[in-house]
Amino acid sequence: MMRPTTKDLAKAAGVSLATVDRVLNDRPGVREDTVKIVHEMIEKIGFIRNLSAANLARSRSYRFLFLVPRTGDQFLAELIARVAEANTTLASDMSFAEVAQIHESDPHQIADYLSALDPQAVDGVAIMAPESPQARDAKAQLRRRGIETVTLISGQTSGDEVFVGIDNHAAGATAGRLMGRFLADRRGKLMVIAETMRARDSLERRLGFDEIINADYPQLNVLPSLETHGDPDRTERVLAQTLASHSDICGIYLLGSEARLPLQKVAHLRPEAKPIIIAHERTPFTEAGLRSGQIDALITQDPGHLVRSAVRIMRARCDRREVLASQEKIRIEILLSENL
Repeated sequence: MMRPTTKDLAKAAGVSLATVDRVLNDRPGVREDTVKIVHEMIEKIGFIRNLSAANLARSRSYRFLFLVPRTGDQFLAELIARVAEANTTLASDMSFAEVAQIHESDPHQIADYLSALDPQAVDGVAIMAPESPQARDAKAQLRRRGIETVTLISGQTSGDEVFVGIDNHAAGATAGRLMGRFLADRRGKLMVIAETMRARDSLERRLGFDEIINADYPQLNVLPSLETHGDPDRTERVLAQTLASHSDICGIYLLGSEARLPLQKVAHLRPEAKPIIIAHERTPFTEAGLRSGQIDALITQDPGHLVRSAVRIMRARCDRREVLASQEKIRIEILLSENL
């Protein structure tokens, strides 16, 4: 059977095509009882709006922004590259995406940037930033002004805002299970390294990791998290102090998305004693680490899927339609040298 058209809907509701157009586009000038009748007929005849055709007729385009940290390494570069890649296919769907980078350590600057966005120039923003009251309030204000928001990879959500990324608690628990099984009956201490524990993803991963280790591997002792803040000197200093204070470190878990800097320092400080190392995200460096045996396992999420999912969700929000939840679920992937 052919799908019902707007003409079929107008005939079923007993109204003009112009009235149907106003109702479908939430424009004023239609009585409330008429709006109700049109919506009842939508359900009755199974009308599904062809949004692509409607947008083409109105020359409607969608403009999305990915707001990401200014500082970052290979994973951030990969994410930005996937935004550029997505644009090659988005253009045919009248959608466009660009990237802006901000100082993630300054919540006031993030809030100011979000507050300055123009609803006439931006339809949706995917935000990758540490959580803060300032960022939370600025995002809420954006939604009130008609700009859709999603939280990308790390950060807080509020209201009905959507998070795009893996389940970080489950990812940390997965790291804990892998660490315990790799170490078998070995006793010792586990070093946990993060760029910052202000990031929601790091906090949730640490919680999941601790739950598994504490419950099932009592012979292993997890040390307090070390924060590098992406600074080479600080990274070398805190790792050297920890390794000097604890000679029985048998495992290292890197919570953050950028493993290159701490892993280079670990190899330099203790080349003769190889601990089990589990890291996050597939980058040229971590891939090489898996192949060489420096890294034992990677827990990853597909940056291309992250970008495409964020765009689909923002587009659906703009069109006031539901998303396909199973399509937008970001999977936790485990990489070993054997399945690269």
